[in-house]
Amino acid sequence: MKKILPFSLIVIAALFLAACGSSRASQATEVYVADGIQPELYAAAPAPTAGFMTAQEAPASSGGGGEASAVERIVIQNADISIVVADVEGRMKNIQIMAEQMGGFVVSSNLYQSFNNNYVEVPEAQVVIRVPAEKLDEALEQIKKDVVEIQNENRSGQDVTAEYVDLKSRLANYEAAEEQLSRIMETATETEDVVNIFNQLVYYREQIEIVKGQMKYYEEAAALSAITVRIIAEEKEQPIEIGGWEPQGVAKDAVQDLIYFYQDFVNFVIRFVIYTLPVWVTVGIPLYLIFIGVRAVFRKLRGNKKKVETKVEVEEEKK
Repeated sequence: MKKILPFSLIVIAALFLAACGSSRASQATEVYVADGIQPELYAAAPAPTAGFMTAQEAPASSGGGGEASAVERIVIQNADISIVVADVEGRMKNIQIMAEQMGGFVVSSNLYQSFNNNYVEVPEAQVVIRVPAEKLDEALEQIKKDVVEIQNENRSGQDVTAEYVDLKSRLANYEAAEEQLSRIMETATETEDVVNIFNQLVYYREQIEIVKGQMKYYEEAAALSAITVRIIAEEKEQPIEIGGWEPQGVAKDAVQDLIYFYQDFVNFVIRFVIYTLPVWVTVGIPLYLIFIGVRAVFRKLRGNKKKVETKVEVEEEKK
């Protein structure tokens, strides 16, 4: 046991320094081992998210060794689209078949009934599929083909390469710790040491499986992109009609005219503040100053004229 403990101290201290060198540690938890062995800190791995992987290469640093290696860039990307079609059920089946033909699969599908503006029951559906990432654009084009209307289409992406590289670093650290503890386990003779080292091995093997699972989740999500499709019946988008009169159309035109009015008004205010007002100030101030000067000269001349006339009248009275 005396020979085991110093060697155990060296190994655990080395593992402790390697764990502290991880660049993205989020939290630490104490793990107690046998008497005389220092507690070691380990970091919890980050939670995975959905996404897909591209073939772009990027350099990244591996944990512990500090060596750079090339890894595939991982980008999370999801697509959501709402389409209006004449045949809801038929289009839903076509999308499901398309996903399978592209090498993907259907995550979920739901066909249900809704009501249009005239309170008539019409079908509606939502289907979630996964297709190979390189076929995402092709899949969206096929989904939008021959539709009555595309109400909305959204695509979002997030680069999670750093998280994936961090998982690889953690995996390397955990595997190194497992290897060292396995060697110590082979030479341990005391029951207490064996039990404590075994507990440590169980912990590290559990962490290895967790990290491998998260990495596999990233890789599988990277290979297949998720598309959520809402399929709306054409009848649901029909306007309300009363005896040939469509009040919804009139209301829509009124709202549109109001929007146009506000647009024109805002455009006028912007043009007035930015262009018209400065021009008036530039031209008006000099003209106003000229007006004031001319008026002052005119008043002065008129005042002098009155003085002359008054003087003449005074002289004539004296005569």
